[in-house]
Amino acid sequence: MKRRALLLQAGAAVAAAALLAGCASWRATDASWTTGRISVRVDASAAHAAQSVSAGFELRGNGEFGELRLDTPMGLRIASARWSPGAAQLTGSDGDHSYDSLDALSRDVLGEVLPLAALPDWVAGRPWPAASWQKTDDGFEQLGWFVVLTRRSEGWIEARRDTAPKVLMRMIIDH
Repeated sequence: MKRRALLLQAGAAVAAAALLAGCASWRATDASWTTGRISVRVDASAAHAAQSVSAGFELRGNGEFGELRLDTPMGLRIASARWSPGAAQLTGSDGDHSYDSLDALSRDVLGEVLPLAALPDWVAGRPWPAASWQKTDDGFEQLGWFVVLTRRSEGWIEARRDTAPKVLMRMIIDH
C-alpha cells in the first residue's frame, strides 16, 4: 500500500504496468526507444480508489523482452521496469521489486491488470501478435481493450477498457 501511494504521488504508477528494471536476460539492447507521454486513469472499484497518473515514457522491446521508463515532466526518473519470460522487475523510489509477470506487476502497482506485454505493439499501431483481435472502425479490439488509432499519424493513441473498473490509457508518441 505504501509503495502504491509513493508511486502514485510521484505521478508514475500509470504506466507501471510495464515498469521494470534489471533483468539479466534482457536480449534486445539494440532495440530503438519509443518516447512520449502517457496518462492512465483507473476508475474506482470496491477494492481501490480511482487513480490517475501521467508521465513521460521511454519504451523498447516487445511482449517477451522489454523495458519501460517513466519520468516526471522535469525529467526525473519515477520508475523503470524490465521484463523477460516469467519475470518482471520494477525499480522505484522505494527500491527493486520482482514479479512473476507483467500482470502481477501492474496489479500490485495499480490494483488492475494492464496489458503491458501488448503495449510495444499497440504503441507501434498494431495488434499484439500473441492474442486474437478484431478490427474496429477506428482501430482494433484486443484483450477486452479498444485501441483507437484514428490520430496515430499525429502521434496519439488511446486504449480503453470499458468493463468495470473502466481504464483509459492515452499516449502521445514523439516524432
